[in-house]
Amino acid sequence: MAQFSPHELADRLKDGLLSFPATAFDAQGELAETTYRDHIEWQSGFDVAGLFAAGGTGEGFSLTPEENALVTEWAVGSTRPEVPVLGSASGSTKQAIRCARAAEQAGAEGILLLPPYLTECDQDGLLEHASAVCSAVNIGVIVYNRANAIYSAETIARLAEKHPNLVGFKDALGDIEHLARVTAVNGDRLFYLGGLPTAETYALPLLQMGVSTYSSAMFNFVPDFALEFYADVRRLDHAAVQEKLHRFVLPYLDIRDRGKGYGVSIIKAGLRIVGHDCGSVRPPLHDLREQDYHDLEQLVRAANVADVPTTQKGETR
Repeated sequence: MAQFSPHELADRLKDGLLSFPATAFDAQGELAETTYRDHIEWQSGFDVAGLFAAGGTGEGFSLTPEENALVTEWAVGSTRPEVPVLGSASGSTKQAIRCARAAEQAGAEGILLLPPYLTECDQDGLLEHASAVCSAVNIGVIVYNRANAIYSAETIARLAEKHPNLVGFKDALGDIEHLARVTAVNGDRLFYLGGLPTAETYALPLLQMGVSTYSSAMFNFVPDFALEFYADVRRLDHAAVQEKLHRFVLPYLDIRDRGKGYGVSIIKAGLRIVGHDCGSVRPPLHDLREQDYHDLEQLVRAANVADVPTTQKGETR
């Protein structure tokens, strides 16, 4: 049973760094429970505000509903009680409800509602879809504004009025005018989090619009650096943010942009580099190419953002 009410969950999440743990797979591409639990335990040992199981970085799109439920259950059972775990709900309305209920049953504090299956949606359809999921659970719900699920400010307001457990709006669109409308119409009824790829890049300007937090994928393998970056953003320390952008984030983006789907693959590579291997990505994604992996390893070393273990021969594991 969730220990945070939806309102308490929002209060906790809005002022701390969030992350999506990578899902661990074995050599056959199947879920690796022990490795995943170890990863969650390591991640929750830092001062992170919340962890989203089976999200984008967790390759939730490649998980069956049964696997989604297992991953969420393992995350809940492996994190510190002070760190809330949220599940993810995606696909058709019926599948999203199934995933949301499974997450609630597993003890998750909330869910992230991802866009429905690829099809055109108007606002009435999105309203009905999100409303059905909110009605199916008592835990907090965060809607994800991206792809084919672009919620208008008025749709969000209607959802918020009808469902007290709607607590957050995650934006991956980056449309400043649209975000301004959503935040102006809904005010502090919701909390707002950034969801653009490698959110650190946009964190400082979006803070000015009320987006007080974001989900950091790189927290998976450089948690200390990610937390320091977030602290710099909240202090409005422009000089410190710029230094970290130039030292690590922007060169990291250059590697990420070399391949489609690398936004997830680069996290799995980073985990391997720092000695917390969670296996390969599942198709249709593919791992970093050898040169890209080598360049990321050199960047992690040169930027001094994490310890890189070596074998006795001095080669990276």
